[in-house]
Amino acid sequence: MAVNSPIPVAADLKPVAGIELGYAEAGIKKPGRKDVLVLKLADGAAVSGVFTLNRFCAAPVQISKENLAAVKAGGKPIRALMINTGNANAGTGESGLANARTTCAALAKELGCDAQQILPFSTGVILEPLPVEKIVAGLPKALQNLKLDNWFNAAEAIMTTDTQPKAGSRTVDIAGHKVTMTGISKGAGMIKPNMATMLGYLAFDAKVAQPVLDVLVKEAADKSFNCITIDGDTSTNDSFMLVATGAGTLVVDSVDSPEYKALAAAVTELSVFLAQAIVRDGEGATKFMTITVEDGKDTDECRKIAYSIGHSPLVKTAFFASDPNLGRILAAIGYAGVDDLDVSKINLYLDDVWVAKDGGRNPDYKEEQGQRVMKQSEITVRVKLARGTAASTVYTCDLSHDYVSINADYRS
Repeated sequence: MAVNSPIPVAADLKPVAGIELGYAEAGIKKPGRKDVLVLKLADGAAVSGVFTLNRFCAAPVQISKENLAAVKAGGKPIRALMINTGNANAGTGESGLANARTTCAALAKELGCDAQQILPFSTGVILEPLPVEKIVAGLPKALQNLKLDNWFNAAEAIMTTDTQPKAGSRTVDIAGHKVTMTGISKGAGMIKPNMATMLGYLAFDAKVAQPVLDVLVKEAADKSFNCITIDGDTSTNDSFMLVATGAGTLVVDSVDSPEYKALAAAVTELSVFLAQAIVRDGEGATKFMTITVEDGKDTDECRKIAYSIGHSPLVKTAFFASDPNLGRILAAIGYAGVDDLDVSKINLYLDDVWVAKDGGRNPDYKEEQGQRVMKQSEITVRVKLARGTAASTVYTCDLSHDYVSINADYRS
């Protein structure tokens, strides 16, 4: 079960005017599970996204990037997003591209638009051919149950090894305009920050100019989905998409406006919630850890050190065992790649416990203090570098026996 992350309540997920969601059980990997999802957009909606930087990026990622680029070049707007689970359509070469295009064409025919107006997404097993016939057969069923209030079912329809759906809603007032936003995400393993590392979809009813939305999606991702790590593996498929449906009364056409700043804060807050839900549901996770590096020379070096700690299997297994072998954290700081780091000035805290002082063990630190904190389900690791005023925070989880079992048995 996810760490301190209750299952979303369907009634709490707010419909967003201008986007309808429908799902089907197409039997892609297993019968009787939701595995095809369609998000249909109203006229006037704008879409922007960030994608994995894995060089083996999947066929749907390549096509989604192409189709979004076509919009920016003056092409027709995006009409729908289509997601399948159970098969990643990655490592499938030219046939994978052709298969993804076939599914786009099938949905476009159903909606009466061009295939280039469809954004495809896939998640699941890599190196296996996409079951095109099953997906195409499922599309009419997904369109038949299109609803504004289908967010909970949508969250279930994109799950793979997730133990529960991940979703959230917010309603905010910006300059006298009510803005409703709802988002879903999926991911439990193969998670490492690299400009989107999972599947995430967040829609809101404000009208936002395309260039502004392009800035917003990068800003939100950088502060949320790019601040999580489970196992250090960057997926071939993962993407984070923002949809501004334009059905509300708020209009944002400049990144310098106070309305943009308020909207960005709300979108980022919900994105952080969805990103943290992924870490809390990390494969086999029993603990949620916040790693904050402070007093750095710049944000990049703070983030580099935070990632080094968060990726370390030695650190993560120690937390799983509640073993205060905290020298492993110092080792991870030391090999993070900050060449001019003065370790004699470093201080390390575990929640309220001062563990390392000026580069060495704090004389007042007692191991039972560290063990007390490590038995908690939520833990904060704080590192102070004494180099400046920059800071960065990364969210991660422990590494348990179950992580190995889940990934060893994933295809069976």
